[in-house]
Amino acid sequence: MPKAYVFTRYGGPETEALVDVDRPRPGPGQILVAVRAAGVNPVDWKQRTGFRRPGESGEREFPVVFGNEVSGVVEEVGEGVTGFAAGDEVFGNTAAGGYAQYALLPAEVAAHKPAAVSFTAAATLPVAAATAYDGLRQLDLPTGATVLVTGAGGGVGAAAVQIARAFGLKAVGVASEGKKDFIESLGAVHVPSGPGWTERARAAAPDGIDAVYDLVGGEVLTEAAGLLTDRTELISAGAPPQTVEALGGARVARARTAAVLDAVAELVVSGDLDPHVTQTFPLDRAGEALRTVEDGHARGKVVIEVAA
Repeated sequence: MPKAYVFTRYGGPETEALVDVDRPRPGPGQILVAVRAAGVNPVDWKQRTGFRRPGESGEREFPVVFGNEVSGVVEEVGEGVTGFAAGDEVFGNTAAGGYAQYALLPAEVAAHKPAAVSFTAAATLPVAAATAYDGLRQLDLPTGATVLVTGAGGGVGAAAVQIARAFGLKAVGVASEGKKDFIESLGAVHVPSGPGWTERARAAAPDGIDAVYDLVGGEVLTEAAGLLTDRTELISAGAPPQTVEALGGARVARARTAAVLDAVAELVVSGDLDPHVTQTFPLDRAGEALRTVEDGHARGKVVIEVAA
């Protein structure tokens, strides 16, 4: 039977297990993919604790397969699906988990993988890179504007500063001192996080900060809001909607479309976006991959590679 990495109830790492599962069957509008790689994101472990994205409802049926983004090869298409056929190399958001040998993808949030993009790189794009892209499109800043990204050393942050540069923006990345070289390698000005970081940010951007893309939330978000004269240029993927709205900003509005996936893949092909996959793990070490991200010290992206 196919293998999948799951959580059996809400809680901590003790709820996780690699188990045998039935091979999924695609429903209407879905494609079944033989997974080649699955991206690991903070939202994965957060969902294990019971976290739900804004707008999510309904009870999960345990066991729940981890993972929200994959790349792989189409095995079967469901009723009403057009544009995909068995054998196609694809990537996209999952319908019901991706740390597995097989995964279901809604066809509307799946895209064809360019030949020039590896399965490993493609698996990082549907969540982190697409979130970064959506947020920057939402800000819609003019060429030459300065955007500050908090949490710039993680998967979304690293993508955001690179995409900002591709859009002709000046990027300032807030991250730990240990990530200075990494942030600067992405083409951004590095601002060390920690007490007093906003003063360092002002010094790093003497002409002013035009927008903030927050990926941290909490006190960092509140402090970041103080850097702006126009709070409508504050967006966050690191705080609940009501929190950022109270500061005058908005939650990042996710498009979740194939068009966005095509766009971020093209940025990889053009060399404007490097997913910076820093660690890979086989499926039977998925727990280690998740711990790497859950511990909060991952640089770039962590990917689970599934053998063909």
